[in-house]
Amino acid sequence: MSEANKAVFRRYFDEVLNAGRIELIDELIAPDYVSHYPTGYDFGGGPEDVKQIVSTVRGGFPNVHFQIEDLLAEEDRVVGRWTFRGTHRGDFMGIAPSGKNVSVVGIAIYRIADGRIAEAWVAWDALGLMQQIGAES
Repeated sequence: MSEANKAVFRRYFDEVLNAGRIELIDELIAPDYVSHYPTGYDFGGGPEDVKQIVSTVRGGFPNVHFQIEDLLAEEDRVVGRWTFRGTHRGDFMGIAPSGKNVSVVGIAIYRIADGRIAEAWVAWDALGLMQQIGAES
């Protein structure tokens, strides 16, 4: 089960986050998906939540690339440490494009149920990202 769950994590990062294949979200995210994000991303849960998050990130950073640095799995949980790189070319959370290149680190813990991501805990350096794109405090 651990290897299959890692494959779900990789597929989400590679095909959805990096390649922008929003249409795969319904296949990879459980209908009752719940996110626990400390950084304010909360669009109501379910696949629509994830579609909004991915659209927000890819809208602000159209060339975004998430590099998985470490990937661990046990039972129904997968933990990934990642680095996000991209260029701020679009509006992001109300901040106009700065043209700046960014690099941000984060960790995601996903609970996988029936081959889909059912729950997520994600922590990333949101403040560092905002500083890099020149957001004022």
